[in-house]
Amino acid sequence: MHAYRSHTCADLNKSNVGETVRLSGWVHRVRDHGGLLFIDLRDHYGITQVMADPDSPVFADLEKVRSEWCIRIDGNVMARDESLVNASIPTGEIEVFVRDIEVLGQAAELPLMVFGDQEYPEETRLKYRFLDLRRDAMQKNMTLRSDVVTSMRKRMWDKGFREYQTPIITASSPEGARDFLVPSRQHPGQFYALPQAPQQFKQLMMVAGYDKYFQIAPCFRDEDPRADRSPTDFYQLDLEMSFVSQQDVFDTIQPVLTGVFEEFGGGRKVDQTWEQISYKDAALWYGSDKPDLRNPIKMQVVSEHFAGSGFAIFAKLLEQEGTEIRAVPAPTGGSRKFCDRMNKFAQSEGLPGMGYIFWREKTADSVAQELGIKVKEAQALLKSGEVEGGMEAAGPLAKNIGPERTEAIRQQLGLSVGDAAFFLGGKPKAFESVAGRARNVIGEELGLIDKDRFAFAWIVDFPIYERDEETGKIDFEHNPFSMPQGGMDALDGDPLDVLGYQYDLACNGYELVSGAIRNHKPEIMFKAFEIAGYGKDEVENRFGALVNAFQYGAPPHGGCAAGVDRIVMLLADEANIREVVMFPMNQRAEDLMMNAPSDPTPDQLMELGLRVIPQD
Repeated sequence: MHAYRSHTCADLNKSNVGETVRLSGWVHRVRDHGGLLFIDLRDHYGITQVMADPDSPVFADLEKVRSEWCIRIDGNVMARDESLVNASIPTGEIEVFVRDIEVLGQAAELPLMVFGDQEYPEETRLKYRFLDLRRDAMQKNMTLRSDVVTSMRKRMWDKGFREYQTPIITASSPEGARDFLVPSRQHPGQFYALPQAPQQFKQLMMVAGYDKYFQIAPCFRDEDPRADRSPTDFYQLDLEMSFVSQQDVFDTIQPVLTGVFEEFGGGRKVDQTWEQISYKDAALWYGSDKPDLRNPIKMQVVSEHFAGSGFAIFAKLLEQEGTEIRAVPAPTGGSRKFCDRMNKFAQSEGLPGMGYIFWREKTADSVAQELGIKVKEAQALLKSGEVEGGMEAAGPLAKNIGPERTEAIRQQLGLSVGDAAFFLGGKPKAFESVAGRARNVIGEELGLIDKDRFAFAWIVDFPIYERDEETGKIDFEHNPFSMPQGGMDALDGDPLDVLGYQYDLACNGYELVSGAIRNHKPEIMFKAFEIAGYGKDEVENRFGALVNAFQYGAPPHGGCAAGVDRIVMLLADEANIREVVMFPMNQRAEDLMMNAPSDPTPDQLMELGLRVIPQD
C-alpha cells in the first residue's frame, strides 16, 4: 500500500465496502458521541467520515487529535445506516472504521477556523493565508481560477494562436500607471522595470512576423488598490494579431470569453450579442465607460425642458456654455419616500441634493391643495368629472416648471404612474460619474437589475486627446499608441475630434478587456505625439524599440488583454478580487504573510550602490 493513501477523501463509495483503505488529510471536524468518535477527514478533493469506538486499537490516539491536525489513517470501509446517509457529499454512503493512525503534523491553536463560515478580519486572513486557503470557499475559488485559465489556453490554441513568453525584467515604459523599478547591480545607478503589460513586446512580435500571439501574462503596476484591482500585480489573457481590423479582434475574443462564461457561469445567462456603444454615448446613457447593462436605466439629456423655465437653478445653469441637464429615469420609484432616500445618496456624494419629479394618480388631497378648497369638495369635483382625474406630476421641480414641461419630460423618458426621474446639471464631466452611481443605486434599490445574467458591451470610439481646463494644454486622454480613425488626415483637424481605434469590453459594471488597433506608422506616431507636446527626440528616447521596428515593414496589427482576476471574480460571484487571488496584498500593498515590503540589508544596498533617505 502507498505510504500515505490508497484513495483520496472523495473517492470512496458503496462499491468500496469491505475494503481496507489508507487515507491522509486534515481533521476537519471532531464529534464525540459518548463512546463513538467521528472525524471528518478532509483533503483537496473532498471529505470522508472516519470513526472509531473503544474496540478500535487506536481509539485513545484518536481522542487526542484536534482540528487541522494532518493525519494518516488505515481502516475498513463500512456502509452507513440508511438513515445516516449524507447525500450532500460523494462519500456520504460510507464511513471508515479506523484501525491505525499516524499523526503527520500537529496544529497549534488556530488563529482562524477552517470549518464553518465565520468571518475574520482581512488582516488575520492574509497573515494566515495558508489556513484561509484551506476553507472550502477558497478551495473552490482557486480551483475555478485554474480551470478558467486552462480553458482560456485551450480556446486560444483552438483558434490558431501560439503562446509565447515575454520578459519580466525590462525597461521602464509609461503605460498609465507607476512602474516597479528594479536596481541593476551590474549597472550602478540604473534601473530595470517590471512590465506593466507585454505591450511593446507583443507589437514587436507582430513586426517579427509571428501573426497570432497570446500569453497568460503577469503584469506589474504600482497602483492604489480597489476592490476590483490589485495594488501590485495581476494576470491577463494577452493577445495580438497581424493584418486585422477592430472587428476581427472582437470576433476572435468574443467566442473565447462567451465559452468561458458559459462553462463556468453556473447556468447564468450569457449575452450572445455584444452591443457596440461609443464612449460618448456610454458617458451620456450610463455615466460610465464600463456600464452594467443588466440595469435597464438609460439617462437622457432634458436641457430643453428646463431652459427658460421657472426652476431658476437649472435655467441659469443652462445659460453657461457647455452645460446641460440630464435625467435619470426611475421606473417604479414614484414615491416621496424613495425620492428622499435618493436625496440622501446625493448628499453623501457631496451634492446639495437631486431634483426629482414623480408621477402618481391624481388625489383629492392634491386637487384641494392646488385649488385652495377642502378635500371633500375636491372629492366631489373629481367624482363629477368637473376636475379631470388621471395622472399628475409631483415634487418641487414639477411645481416650478409647470405641467406642460413635466408632461414633455415624462413622454421623452417613457415613464408613467408610479415612476420617477432624477435630475443633475452642469458640465457633463463634472457630474457624469455621480449620475452613473445614482443610476446604479436606483437600479439596485428598485430591483431592476437582472442578477442572473452576464451582460457584455464593447465601448468604442475613444477620444485620443483632451484639453486641460486649467492650462488649455492638449494631452492624451486615452492610449497614445492607438491608430487614429482616419489616419494622418484626422490629425490635421481639431485634436478633440480625433477618435482612436481603441476599445474596452464591459461586463456587469466591470472593465474586462482593453485593446486597440495599433498605430504602426512612424510618421503618424510622431505627429500624434507632437500634438500632445512630445517632440520626435523624446518619442525616440522613450519608445525607441517600437519606432525603430516600425521602420522595417510593420504590418497593421491590433489586440487586447482580458483581466483574468476580474473574470474569475465575476464567475465566482465575489465582490473583492482578493477572494480569487492565491496570495494577495492588503489595501496598503503589504504581504502580511511574507512581511513584504521589507528593509534591505546594508550589504544589499552597498552592492547596488543605493542609499535609503529616511522619510519625515
